[in-house]
Order: sequence, then C-alpha cells, then structure tokens
Amino acid sequence: MSRADNQPVMASRLSPPALWREAANRERTLTFFALFMALVLVPTLIAMGLDGRELRGVSIWAKPAKFMASVSLFAISTAWFVGLLPPAQRCSRGVRLVVWTIVAAGAAEVGYISLQAALGQASHYNVDDRLHMLAYQLMGLVAMSLMLTQPLLAWQIWRHGDAGVPRAWREAVVLALVMTFILGVGAAVPLASAQPPTGAGLPVLGWHLAGGDLRPAHFIGSHAQQFVPFFVALMLSAWPSRARVGLWLFALAYTGLWLAALLRGLHGAVWLPPPV
Repeated sequence: MSRADNQPVMASRLSPPALWREAANRERTLTFFALFMALVLVPTLIAMGLDGRELRGVSIWAKPAKFMASVSLFAISTAWFVGLLPPAQRCSRGVRLVVWTIVAAGAAEVGYISLQAALGQASHYNVDDRLHMLAYQLMGLVAMSLMLTQPLLAWQIWRHGDAGVPRAWREAVVLALVMTFILGVGAAVPLASAQPPTGAGLPVLGWHLAGGDLRPAHFIGSHAQQFVPFFVALMLSAWPSRARVGLWLFALAYTGLWLAALLRGLHGAVWLPPPV
C-alpha cells in the first residue's frame, strides 16, 4: 500500500495532475471513466453556448452537463476511497462489481440524457408515451444501481480497510458512503414524481429555493460522499484529537440540512400523474 493511501489529507497538497495519478494508482478504471466524463463535458458546454434551444426555460444541454460533472465526481471519489482497501482486496469480486456498475450505469444514464437533449426532448419526467415512460422508469433503476454501489463499498472498507489510517478517516468514508445512499435515495424517490418548477432558477445549479424543488435535497444527499470526508480531512489536519467527535456532529448537522431541504422541496411540489 502506498504512502499516499495512509495519508487521508494529502489530497489537499497534490496538484491536479498528481491527484489524478494517485487516483489511478488506487483504481484505474474508475479514474479513466471520471476523466472521460470530464472530457466530454467540454463539447457539451460548447454546445450549450452555440445551441439556442431550450426546454422548460433552460438550455437543453444544461442537464447533460450537470450529469457529466456529477458522474465524474462520483467516479473519482469512489476511486479514491477504494485506496483504503489492501491492493489484493481492490481486485475482489465485490469491488469489481462496484467499479463496473458505476461505469455501466453512469455511461447509460449520461448517454440517454445526452441523446434526448440532442433530439430536443426531455429525459426526466417524460411520460408522454409508453416508450418514454419505460425509458424513464429504466433510468430510475439505473440510478438506483449507481447509488447501491456506495453501501457495498462501505461494507468492503469496514471489513477490510487499512488499519494504518486514522480511525476517524475510515469511519468518515464508511459513514459518507452510507449517507450518500440513504439521503440520496431518500430524496430521489419523491423527486422522481415531483417535477421541479420551470425556469432557470439559481445560476449554474438551476434550483428554485422558494419551494417545490427537491433537487437541493437530492444534491445534498448524493454529495455526502465528498462533503463528509472533506470535513474530517480538515479536522485531521487542524484538530486530530477531535476528529471523530467532529465527524458525528457534522454528520448530524448535515442530515438536518438535508431534512430541511427535503421538507422545503416537498412544500408546493407538483406531482406527475400516476402511470396508466
């Protein structure tokens, strides 16, 4: 196991190229997949600037761009956390299942969303006919399989994680992966039937904070994967003796923020009609 694997906070001292190299040392397939998603984001952003078509008041390319960025971050974060496992364990059946589920599910989701954008049609909440309704339901199953990889990896790290890293760091990663699944899916289930308000909303993110938009809660839940470990990495750098206490206090506050965003989103939500 590399020295970097035993230093959870060293990422803050790495240059971007070194960060990618270290991630590739930990899990090559996910790192290359994350890089691919980051690269295809570039022409998507160019298309957003050149293609004036809009859907529900925003560029048709906004959704593919956001999903490419999100899947890239999801993949590279998972690759980094695989480094908590011994080298032999990283090639285990369970870890390979995690890796290839993320690659297959992430590529399928981004691919369908991008195809629908190119056609000028909605990918989400498109229930105008049976074909698109089926595609939307399948996309939900794909997204669920993506989220299920997180508790599976958490279990692997809990059982086989390197005992040489600080206990607070291991616990932070395991807790973050579990929270990502519970909070992410907890917001995704109602979000699947509650279409956000139309219009641009907040810059870049597109959220509407006045109510009826569950995307902020889904974002908070899905990105516990990054926020919780990042906070503990800061604690280990500045106040290591209080890192474990800080972890649980932060996790509690983070869950409270997610709950507040969920309740705000449910207030005034517009629900899709049930499928017929």
